[in-house]
Amino acid sequence: MIELKGINKSYGNIRVLDNVSLSIGNNEIITIVGPSGAGKTTLLQIAGTLDRPDSGSVFYDGEDIARFNDRRLSAFRNRNIGFIFQFHQLLPEFTAQENVALPAMIAGGSGNGLPNCSECSDSATGSGTSLRRCRAARGRGRRSPGLLSTARE
Repeated sequence: MIELKGINKSYGNIRVLDNVSLSIGNNEIITIVGPSGAGKTTLLQIAGTLDRPDSGSVFYDGEDIARFNDRRLSAFRNRNIGFIFQFHQLLPEFTAQENVALPAMIAGGSGNGLPNCSECSDSATGSGTSLRRCRAARGRGRRSPGLLSTARE
């Protein structure tokens, strides 16, 4: 469960979030909508631990992670939070699936469903270099991530 309580965030004299509270249950899917400049991105960055609130608390399963130091917060984020960024943040030589799996591989996981081939048998060790070699060996070259969701082998 994710819970934000009394979140406040300002940039200079501009108050972006004012006493925002939100609770998201396990397996719950929500949508955050609003006009440009309403604070949607700031709220997501705070909920995703990419930014810290000026005040308020961010709880994951009852633990106030807003109080974690940077190192502990980074480790928590790596183990517990996944991000899918817009196209400009994706690595173009990887498929959409590989872009999503890459953080797990770097953290020492399996990449969860990443396609295997003989040229990239060591890619599950978390080596970005091995994964890049694998991509080149399979002749996929550089593709636009926007096209990858419909590409099939």
